Amino acid sequence: MVTGSALVAGAAGIIGDALMRELDGNGWKVRGLSRRKLRDHASIQADLTDAERTAAALREARDTTHLFYAALAPDPDLATEATRNAAMLGNLLDGLEAAGAPLQRVIIYQGFKIYGIHLGAKVPTPARESDPPHMPPNLYMAQESVLRERAARSRWDYVALRPDVVVGDICGNPMNIALVVGAFAEISRALGIPLRFPGTDKAYGQLVQFTDSRLLARASLWAATSDRAGGEAFNVTDGDVFRWERMWSDVARHLDLETASPVPLTLTRHMADKGPLWRTLAERHGLIEPELVRLIGWGFGDFIFHTETDVISDVNKIYEHGFTERMNSTASLLSAIDSLKRQRILP
Repeated sequence: MVTGSALVAGAAGIIGDALMRELDGNGWKVRGLSRRKLRDHASIQADLTDAERTAAALREARDTTHLFYAALAPDPDLATEATRNAAMLGNLLDGLEAAGAPLQRVIIYQGFKIYGIHLGAKVPTPARESDPPHMPPNLYMAQESVLRERAARSRWDYVALRPDVVVGDICGNPMNIALVVGAFAEISRALGIPLRFPGTDKAYGQLVQFTDSRLLARASLWAATSDRAGGEAFNVTDGDVFRWERMWSDVARHLDLETASPVPLTLTRHMADKGPLWRTLAERHGLIEPELVRLIGWGFGDFIFHTETDVISDVNKIYEHGFTERMNSTASLLSAIDSLKRQRILP
């Protein structure tokens, strides 16, 4: 196994956390980069929007051979989001260059937004890496433009991995579907009502997909070390698809809850009054986060549960290049919910 010195930007996130554990378990020297100090890993604290302080912080990462870039600063304005995230990546690359890091490869993560799903487009599916781009701004397009320009004059190359909805078992990340589903289920239980899908009937029946964070971490390790991966983009998913109408009943059965027909909600509005109930649950079960607003990104749930088009990635390319792992998406979601319960993040 090829190993090196890894820097994981966005280490506190759902992708970064799984990646840190995977690299550490495979003999890599690993540092996380985050705005806040990490509890369980060596870390560098830096705000990537501040070029000068980022450069200063990266002096201690001068041995970095592989950069895994999972940092994200979302913004409702697409142009602002694209400009900000491209600048953050540029600041990090500038800092590593100034430190004299012997960088060999950059792994960057691009969501299904690369195909225009956030614009309300009916994305041709299965989406392929060779599909034509849409009109910018798009943060992933802006970031890849930075990488392409810099790689052309550097000794390192890059690989773009394209997961979809990432399933993991950490808190502190608003885009964690296991936490959204698990919290919604436990609030339903506390209120004595069935677990009803909070999206539209059409969304309930579409074909969709997940990417398990652990599978993505293993794909990242492959992408960092495979000679065939350099300069390429790869879709990465569990390799199966599902409909929420089937997944929802599986979740309800696993949690011993009744279910009923969907009732479409705007979760950001409808769950706004559930804070006192969650504090009661937190006290009763000894949960580590009693404030619901700090725990759940209901807006992410609204986006997922109201997507009324199939969301399917073609994963043949990554299989043909050498990474062939698959995972059961139902098992992935249920396992993540169980882990969140064991950690006392969910009741």
